[in-house]
Amino acid sequence: MTQFPQGREPNISALACGPDFPMAGGSFAVVALLAVTALLASSCGYHIAGKANTLPDTIHVIAIPPFENGSSEYKVEQYMTQAVVQEFIRRTRYRVVSSESEADAVLRGAVINVHVFPAIYDPVSNRATSVNTLTQVRISLQDRKTGQLIYENPNFEYRDRYEVSTDPNAYFEERQTALVRTSQATARSLVSAVLEQF
Repeated sequence: MTQFPQGREPNISALACGPDFPMAGGSFAVVALLAVTALLASSCGYHIAGKANTLPDTIHVIAIPPFENGSSEYKVEQYMTQAVVQEFIRRTRYRVVSSESEADAVLRGAVINVHVFPAIYDPVSNRATSVNTLTQVRISLQDRKTGQLIYENPNFEYRDRYEVSTDPNAYFEERQTALVRTSQATARSLVSAVLEQF
């Protein structure tokens, strides 16, 4: 632990936006300092990122039909559709349906491509042990009654990295697991983009 000369302790409160107050010794002072710092931070207008929702108030039900697959990856459109549906259910109060006729808005998507780039190689087997992925998705959210596009991105991109085994027998199973994980991570980023319209 770093020792400071008497009376020269760092001023943690200066990191917030409130007045200075000296740091006292003891666990009670540390807990009090953390509580006050959290209170000051909240009063400065800090908020949790990724929680905004800029969709129109008229939207209550969103239809998410199955995504299309323009890539060569087997079943990736199923993984992506399921992940996006789960993310909307988890993060919002919208009712999610598959039938467009029941919805206020329709979210349509297509997996354009999934690129896989070896990042690290095993020097013994010369097989990749870590790979980077680039998932490209075409996405749009349309008001079903007016036909107006609420959100559109023809080339949404998400990058990820995952480890792979050097055992060739485990390759297929690991690749499918990685596609599921990448789809879930892409869905989190994609839903944030739709809700916040960036």
